[in-house]
Amino acid sequence: MKTLFNKSLQLGNTDLALLFIRVSIALLMLTHGLPKLAKFFSDEPIVFASVFGMSQSFSLALTVFAEVFCSILILVGLGTRFASIPLIFTMAVAVFYIHSADPFSIKEMAVLYLLGFSFVLIAGGGKYSLDSILAKRSINPAK
Repeated sequence: MKTLFNKSLQLGNTDLALLFIRVSIALLMLTHGLPKLAKFFSDEPIVFASVFGMSQSFSLALTVFAEVFCSILILVGLGTRFASIPLIFTMAVAVFYIHSADPFSIKEMAVLYLLGFSFVLIAGGGKYSLDSILAKRSINPAK
């Protein structure tokens, strides 16, 4: 009970929290991206929002890149901060462009993803990421 109200920052717990949020949000985003990937490669005609004058297929391709490829990078913690940027942009487009006229209850999920990926951009991958492993190897190349 005493540790529940402890105000000191414990780095081990922080790294576990970063791992948890990174893996959780990436897996959740993959549940949105994988169906779009299947839609992109299906024989059906592409019906997707045309954003900023781009074709529907190009908008879908950029969304698939962010939601699938970048989510996988965040999941394993490789280029975590860079991989979060396309996802932040994609979610910002969803919130402020695609769902701009919709009530908050419709755009709430995109807002939550936007906040989560913004957190990942600020915090990075943490100790339990490929970024951390590669950074340690670049400091000590003999290991």
